[in-house]
Amino acid sequence: MSQHYPRRGRNWYSAMGVLFVVVGAIVLVQNLIIWSPEFVVDFMFNGEITNEKVSLGMFAFGGFLILWGFRKKYA
Repeated sequence: MSQHYPRRGRNWYSAMGVLFVVVGAIVLVQNLIIWSPEFVVDFMFNGEITNEKVSLGMFAFGGFLILWGFRKKYA
């Protein structure tokens, strides 16, 4: 493969970022189906560490990894 690769964002950072976002979305959708949206919102804003808050952290970290994958590589 040549050094100039025109399709940006196809590396393991982007892939791991998408994986984190997908897993976070699965957890939130699962909790929305099992519980009602009112309970999920209550779980997000209470003082305890819940898996809804972890899912939001996974969205943030996944977005960071996706952006990190799209950065320019200067060598």
